[in-house]
Amino acid sequence: MRRHELSDAEWEFVRPLLPESLRGRKRLDDRRVLNGIVWKFRTGTAWRDVPERYGPWATLHTRFRRWAADGTFDRMLRAAQAKADAAGDIEWLVSVDSTVVRAHQHAAGARKGGRDPALGRSRGGLTSKIHLACDGRGRPLGFVVTGGNTNDCTRFTAVMDTIRVPRIGPGRPRVRPDHVLGDKGYSSKAIRAWLRRRSIAHTIPERADQAGNRARRGRRGGRPPAFDREVYKHRNVVERCFNRLKQWRGIATRYDKTAESYEAAVTLASLLMWA
Repeated sequence: MRRHELSDAEWEFVRPLLPESLRGRKRLDDRRVLNGIVWKFRTGTAWRDVPERYGPWATLHTRFRRWAADGTFDRMLRAAQAKADAAGDIEWLVSVDSTVVRAHQHAAGARKGGRDPALGRSRGGLTSKIHLACDGRGRPLGFVVTGGNTNDCTRFTAVMDTIRVPRIGPGRPRVRPDHVLGDKGYSSKAIRAWLRRRSIAHTIPERADQAGNRARRGRRGGRPPAFDREVYKHRNVVERCFNRLKQWRGIATRYDKTAESYEAAVTLASLLMWA
């Protein structure tokens, strides 16, 4: 095993989840191709610069794009989560946060006649943002990619809707955490009401301006939201999750021209975190 390649344990974890080729001529070995794809995103190199030992770069790119388009990476991630849930390995203390990713100049220009919704322009130039929810052990449950200038609270419900862990056997997928942790960026009446309607306990600190407005209104301002400092200390797992994802240079900086490809790369990295 060379650097940046799948270990034997990771391959044995991923192999049963890959789709089988039942017709047509024999294709390039899946492990060799997947190693090339992983090597490309872990190093952040261009497709044309992937070493020849992984096969033709065009084959790697085509296989990656096909798996991204047909939802293979998404199904693999869901299957891995279902396996962990069946073993009781998911800690449903869910943390939500976002991280900004600088977009390389090569990431622009893919869409003709329109704007890429996953690219935003700010002071730092073109950026994307990963809005993510992870379990209590810092493994991604779901995420949404938007432009870097998107406010966190506007994508909270979208991120929560991506949490959908299938059951092995009968039963509907699990979509509701036991508890949700978020920073002050998610402190809003709409978010708290959304969580209460679904009977989801949450720990989100109140912003200073909200506390001041409530104090000025006196008794009409209502009670402050409950806040457990000890529980909130566990929110740092989402920061560690982002740290692990950004060990992949192709994720820490976005080089992909399409949001679909970048999302597939994040999904692949998330899958290997479950391994």
